[in-house]
Amino acid sequence: MDIVIIGNGITGITAALRLRQKQPDWNIAVISGESTFHYSRPALMYIFMGHETYQETKPYPDSFWAEQRIELLRDWVTGIDTEAASIELKNSGTRRYDKLLIATGSKPNMFGWPGQELAGVQGFYGLQDLALLYENVKTTRDAVIVGGGLIGLELGEMLHSVGVHVTFLIREANYWSNVLPLEESKMVVRALERGGFKAIYSTSLQEIVDDGNGRCCAVLTDKGERIETQFVGLTAGVSPRIELFEETPIETGRGVLVDSSLRTNVHNVFAAGDCAEHKRPGQPRNLLEQVWYTGKYQGEVAADVMAGEEHSYQPGIWHNSAKFLELEYQTYGRVNMGDSGTSDLYWEHPDGERSIRIVHKGGRVVGFNLMGIRFRHKVCEAWLKDERKLEDVLNDLHAAAFDPEFFPDYVAALKAQSIRAYVK
Repeated sequence: MDIVIIGNGITGITAALRLRQKQPDWNIAVISGESTFHYSRPALMYIFMGHETYQETKPYPDSFWAEQRIELLRDWVTGIDTEAASIELKNSGTRRYDKLLIATGSKPNMFGWPGQELAGVQGFYGLQDLALLYENVKTTRDAVIVGGGLIGLELGEMLHSVGVHVTFLIREANYWSNVLPLEESKMVVRALERGGFKAIYSTSLQEIVDDGNGRCCAVLTDKGERIETQFVGLTAGVSPRIELFEETPIETGRGVLVDSSLRTNVHNVFAAGDCAEHKRPGQPRNLLEQVWYTGKYQGEVAADVMAGEEHSYQPGIWHNSAKFLELEYQTYGRVNMGDSGTSDLYWEHPDGERSIRIVHKGGRVVGFNLMGIRFRHKVCEAWLKDERKLEDVLNDLHAAAFDPEFFPDYVAALKAQSIRAYVK
């Protein structure tokens, strides 16, 4: 049995390793044009800032793959023939498969802004973007980053670390306010100000200006403002990388359409991770999940199904974690979702840099948002799965303490009702 996996990110690699465990005799090939070896994509920031080398971001030694009898092929896929069950490669000709897994990940959004093709303009996603950034910063004193969110802030921090002055253009009234509740969003705004960043809110990019030699020299905003810059970072979100499949019988929408077992409409073709769009009959919209842990889990499910087992992907409790500069962020469950009937219990430390938000509905806890404070993942997940009562969670809040020596003050504050409560 010949298995081909397109993409060597966390989804593709997880699937390859799980398939090897389940099917010792199958031939498994992982194809990527970006890199030969799997590496930790979130660590690109630390490579640029000198905290890690590329070699240190690889979870496995290079010899590991031969030991596992997993072929790693560095090449770009240029076409797929589903009738012949084969793929076309830029440098290696034709490769047939018995089963194919599409795990091509995401790409930075490009919304057709005038000038987005100019030199000095880029998104930030993979190794090629990192190499381009090294070149672009050589001539950059001032940078404009379009879009907030996590990728934009990481790119801003990278540029700031080499002395580049950074200005953010944020479409929303506060930073990432389409995801963060207002208080947490303002906390990030304050962190940006302390860090020496400039942010212009309620403002969108209108055009990137050509210097006459094919390179950016300024941006124009929808408010008529001109901002001089030698670099424009486009970080207004990501979208599934599906161009390769749009002219094939493989059905696509926003992503590659899959059922609950991660099967596409084409026999023996599967998709998982950032590029997969999960069909949800009866729901108003299909599901895209584009974070590390869901990609890993989808890789496991895809491998099980490809190996002949019955397995259905169940998203489970949503969670995410990140850092806004030095401000740590965790979220679990349903927060800032606009659900009717939910109430929020919110406490913020007087220093304005730490907060706890507990979202509840009908007396049952449905979500947590944490800034500058860490809760234990397994505890929060268990509470949400069990639909614990708010009163029980408050009485047992110490069980979630990640830093017990600091935590009693927060518990005491909550129990003393040093909380602002409101109905959304």
